[in-house]
Amino acid sequence: MMNTRTTTRGSFSAARARRGLAALAAVVCSAALAVNEAPGNEAGLTAAGHPAEGKLESFLGEPKLDIQQVHQGDRFPNVVVTVDGTVLALWNGVKVRRSEDGGQTWGPEITVGNGFMGGGAIVNETNGEILAFVEKHHPPAPVTVYRSQDQGKTWSPLDAVIQPDPNGNVLSMHMNEHGITLRHGKHKGRLLRPARYYGKQNSRDQWPHHYTTAIHSDDGGKTWTPSDPFPAFGTGEATLAELSDGRIYYNSRRHWAPEGVNPLRRWTASSEDGGATWKDLSICEVLPDGPQNTNYGCMGGLVRLPVKDKDILIYSNCDSPNGRNHGTVWASFDGGKTWPLKRLVQEGGFAYSSLNAGRPATKSEGWIYLNFESGGSQVARFNLAWLLKGEKTGDGELPSWVSP
Repeated sequence: MMNTRTTTRGSFSAARARRGLAALAAVVCSAALAVNEAPGNEAGLTAAGHPAEGKLESFLGEPKLDIQQVHQGDRFPNVVVTVDGTVLALWNGVKVRRSEDGGQTWGPEITVGNGFMGGGAIVNETNGEILAFVEKHHPPAPVTVYRSQDQGKTWSPLDAVIQPDPNGNVLSMHMNEHGITLRHGKHKGRLLRPARYYGKQNSRDQWPHHYTTAIHSDDGGKTWTPSDPFPAFGTGEATLAELSDGRIYYNSRRHWAPEGVNPLRRWTASSEDGGATWKDLSICEVLPDGPQNTNYGCMGGLVRLPVKDKDILIYSNCDSPNGRNHGTVWASFDGGKTWPLKRLVQEGGFAYSSLNAGRPATKSEGWIYLNFESGGSQVARFNLAWLLKGEKTGDGELPSWVSP
């Protein structure tokens, strides 16, 4: 905003002085309005000038599902949608393919950086940048944060600092779900993503010391502050979503639990301070944590659909008695309190998965994107109308505003 200065001389009449002050107030008011209406600053708009959240109807209509092979070989999916609606299918942390037409076609493979999958890519809705986390090798390992300022076409290292957590531990980023930009409350604009403490290594004797957590940045990704640890040991590979009232819903894999505690289902908690602390630890008895013949768990996907004033969450994982197969998605319409509906996406092989949603006023609008491991990277896109044709779980009821 341009600085404005006035000089009052003794010869000015009182009336002229009042007119000058009124003019000054108008200039300041207009400049402030212009700042507030700039893309990424006005409440509800992203850096592309599009609404961050839209209407439920865009996810309804004719039921749709299609699946494409996007990457060959390797492992470790993440998927994000940039502020202009470009879909980025990340794979192994160092590869990305872009779709500019909502996931119908995909461009050539692009290299993010050298290293190993860090998971948890984030789209900064305030300035449109995308951040990806790459570890030097299988963690524990040094982390490099890469930044793209052109919707994922090119990437370069960002001079970023990830601080130790409250226990003094250095965190790993490996294979947590994508991060988010907070849209509500006093922490609006904060970047938040899941993280984890790996102990000395990923070995059975270290599992009781592992825990998930989160890191947040209030300076665009230059400095990252860890939250308090998730209040359950043996956890790893978490997901999170911001609800419409600003609370954070946290959902985690768990591959170890104390005697007498069910390790086969997902663990949840919530935050009311922008992801700094966690409370209300509980087991979600409806959502499986991978195949039910092992307590090792499996990375799952999670996204809140960008529907104004609604808390529709979609979760993905295996729904199988044994083996990583029967990839399924579940829907909650009350911010994770109940999960009344599920639908099978693929009966065959299905391991790690990541979920995201299209953005209003872009070519991705109305789509839900699922990047999952199955002989490489498979990307499914579907709408809520397709999921509404699924199977009832018995956990709660569909609300009247979404019943097919």
